[in-house]
Amino acid sequence: MKAKKLSAILLSSVMALSMMACGNQGTAPATPTDTGSETTGSESAGESQPEAMKGSVEGELTVTIWDENQRPGLQTIIDEWSAQSGVKATIQVVGWDDYWTLLEAGASGGELPDVFWMHSNQAQKYMENDMLMDLTDKIAASDKIDLSNYYEGIVDLYQSGGKQYAVPKDIDTIALWYNKTIFDEMGVAYPDDTWTWDTFVEAAAKLTNDQHWGYAIAPSNNQDSFYNAVYSMGGEIISDDKKASGYDKPGTIKAIQMFVDMVQAGSCPDLNTISESGADVLFQSGKVAMVTQGSWMVAAFKDNEYTAANCDVAVLPKDAETGKRVSIYNGLGWAASANTKNPEAAWSLIEWFGSKEMQEKQAELGVTMSAYKGCSDLWVNCTDKFDLNGHMKMLDAELIFRPYSKYTTVWEDMQTEKLKECWTGDKSVEDVCKEICDSMNQTLSEE
Repeated sequence: MKAKKLSAILLSSVMALSMMACGNQGTAPATPTDTGSETTGSESAGESQPEAMKGSVEGELTVTIWDENQRPGLQTIIDEWSAQSGVKATIQVVGWDDYWTLLEAGASGGELPDVFWMHSNQAQKYMENDMLMDLTDKIAASDKIDLSNYYEGIVDLYQSGGKQYAVPKDIDTIALWYNKTIFDEMGVAYPDDTWTWDTFVEAAAKLTNDQHWGYAIAPSNNQDSFYNAVYSMGGEIISDDKKASGYDKPGTIKAIQMFVDMVQAGSCPDLNTISESGADVLFQSGKVAMVTQGSWMVAAFKDNEYTAANCDVAVLPKDAETGKRVSIYNGLGWAASANTKNPEAAWSLIEWFGSKEMQEKQAELGVTMSAYKGCSDLWVNCTDKFDLNGHMKMLDAELIFRPYSKYTTVWEDMQTEKLKECWTGDKSVEDVCKEICDSMNQTLSEE
């Protein structure tokens, strides 16, 4: 959910107060988007009851996520855990905006789910206000979870005050999805690892006619679009210490200018069109030849009849000057409510999700790439519709963790609104970037 700054600040206060009030159902410890669990020696998913659940085999857990495409695979993994633990857990899917509304309501009213996903946009608020179960000691005692096996940026994201509040679920990479049919019809060679952003712009122009655009991007497409070009061109969105905006950097301005020029040249849909039908919708209906998109979209593209028959994926372009090929990555965490009525079951499920074996299963089922290093190789073969090496190769590019701070949603909401003004040509890219920089620095100074 995209909240205004005041709402975000008030939420923190509400959450802190709610901890002193009633604490009903909580959520289980979080783990990033991939849901594997590591086993050692001869132990396997079907051989023994989860250790944490021995002696506690009753109850029921609520598990809440926001992606319907991931439900079937995750429910399969949960069902295996339930068969051994004796605890039933059913997934509830709530859309992205409603998801955060639900959690905010739970934070103020004490009715959080037992186990749920946590995201970089929101994690810090929930951790700092003690709304999530502290998993530090449980992880230390676990023979399945060793945080050194997960990508460092995702592990660090879910730490606060020296404590760990979620177990990494998944990792995602951004790649270049393209329509083979349109490329063939327009006589343009498929993208490969020689492409630069200049090649990309030229191809988008050649792929544009009255029936389709070469590329689609909206001002809100940050991680999956312009953030990657920004860092590839030597810019940044936020400083490493999270105290300053990077919108005054030449590389940042250069990258945003590139996309705005494409919109103005007609290679991309205008703001009105992209606001009515998002980039993914246009791509899935054959209205655009290329989109940059995250690995989390594979399930949706695979199940879409048009993309399954006509599309494939390649690595992102690199910058001709810096030579950098960059993927902005992120990772969800499996978290639990600090006030869950069944903390042992909640932890057991999170530990199960995070184990190496279940991380591998998640990859095999095509749920998402795995936060457990080395497990995503199995994900490549989860479908024969696409060559997913386009996403896998991005793990070998320069990985930059998705820019975030305490109140990410505040400055991202502002960022999106201001970028619309250069998308429409009402203001220059330089002027808009300066305004974003000033506003963002003000927000960061108040965190």
